[in-house]
Amino acid sequence: MKTITHWIGGKPVEGTSGRFGPVYNPATGAQEKQIAFATVDEVDAAVATAKAAFESWGQSSLAKRTAILFKFRELLDAHRDEIAELITAEHGKVHSDALGEVARGMEIVELACGISEKLKGELSTQVSTRVDVASIRQPLGVVAGITPFNFPAMVPMWMFPIAIATGNTFVLKPSEKDPSASFRLAELLAEAGLPDGVFNIVQGDKVAVDRLLEHPDVAAVSFVGSTPIAKYIQLKAVEHDKRVQALGGAKNHMLVLPDADLDFAADQAINAAYGSAGERCMAVSVVVAVGDTGDELVAKIAERAKNLRIGPGDDPASEMGPLITREHRDKVASYVTSAAEQGAEVVVDGTGYSVEGHEDGFFIGVSLLDKVPVTADAYQDEIFGPVLCVVRADTYDDAIKLINSSRWGNGTAIFTRDGGAARRFQLEVQAGMVGVNVPIPVPVGYHSFGGWKDSLFGDLHIYGNDGVAFYTQGKVITTRWPDPADGGINLGFPSNS
Repeated sequence: MKTITHWIGGKPVEGTSGRFGPVYNPATGAQEKQIAFATVDEVDAAVATAKAAFESWGQSSLAKRTAILFKFRELLDAHRDEIAELITAEHGKVHSDALGEVARGMEIVELACGISEKLKGELSTQVSTRVDVASIRQPLGVVAGITPFNFPAMVPMWMFPIAIATGNTFVLKPSEKDPSASFRLAELLAEAGLPDGVFNIVQGDKVAVDRLLEHPDVAAVSFVGSTPIAKYIQLKAVEHDKRVQALGGAKNHMLVLPDADLDFAADQAINAAYGSAGERCMAVSVVVAVGDTGDELVAKIAERAKNLRIGPGDDPASEMGPLITREHRDKVASYVTSAAEQGAEVVVDGTGYSVEGHEDGFFIGVSLLDKVPVTADAYQDEIFGPVLCVVRADTYDDAIKLINSSRWGNGTAIFTRDGGAARRFQLEVQAGMVGVNVPIPVPVGYHSFGGWKDSLFGDLHIYGNDGVAFYTQGKVITTRWPDPADGGINLGFPSNS
């Protein structure tokens, strides 16, 4: 059985802990690989390697860094199908969805290729007699990323391209459920000419995570995952004097007004709720139907949901693949069962679904729940699966109050033809990312990604300008070159004259 190892100092490094985790093919339910879990000493070795590499990488020219990133982008494009196949094999998402993940990650690589523009400083001349003031940004040193299973290539690429472009060195702890994509990215970085030690991977579990959070030579930590773990990451990182950005969970609402095109809204609700089997932090998990739109909209969503093609991700006919693990599938199914018990109407029940020839795979069908009480677990919790809740609201004001009462504030959307209502919504809704007739408003690479409330812990969002700010620190330099004719002693307090 293949063992996925660490990547330290520009090469694979075998694990020594004797502890391993299983890596499954979710479509078959079979364990096909194992992953070596890192010891504290192995994490320390990765950080030490990154620290040593920073001495030269942090002083390297922007021209050298961007040349490597341009080459990496070229290699990434050439190998996108291969990386997508790795994602499908370990995560389960369909190949087209995996290709989209790689493409969105490439956006951040492209942003990093233009880092010279983002790192331009400021200069004010003659602020006082022969005194100039300049502002520059410099790298932090060794930084770390802890990433989730649902986007094993894209989310690491939200982090490391900007981090290394700005002069930092990087240690990645990817998800132990689907680690091969990030390992392949490490190989492509090396092929692109990235110096040894600038990018490292430690595989593992909580042992590796805690050591990265505690290590005195790690200056900053980026995290994407669930809200409870995001809170833990923030508290632990701050306790050890680190800069931290920790993106948590979500319960994203899609508000549908009576004037909306209901066929279009139904199509988009299907795409946003069931794409990637709902294992997206930006998935729409609640549709808020305003006024008398509910019955017709639910009927249209149900009609489409029943016709979705579910199967292995490597089958071109499949529109939705399996969930990541058997345990997660069973947990998702339990929310459908409890929703019925707690007063919701189960319009489409996806529990108990199986795929012929793949009966041991981690498959589940899509579920649609109508008239869901806001007290139901299916509404209150982040399910992270293909379950869409519909909640009814009499008016726009009732709907916005409902959305803003959620403890999460990641993404939200409104579907309407009314520009005034859309403008009001985008200003009034309490969420970090807003879509107007766009169900999954994930920003392009040169804008930043992040939510509000329990969806974000830390001050800065990820990638875009916030990403550049996170991985750098500002420095202000005040300079005076006295004229040779100047001289004498003056003990007075300097003044701006």
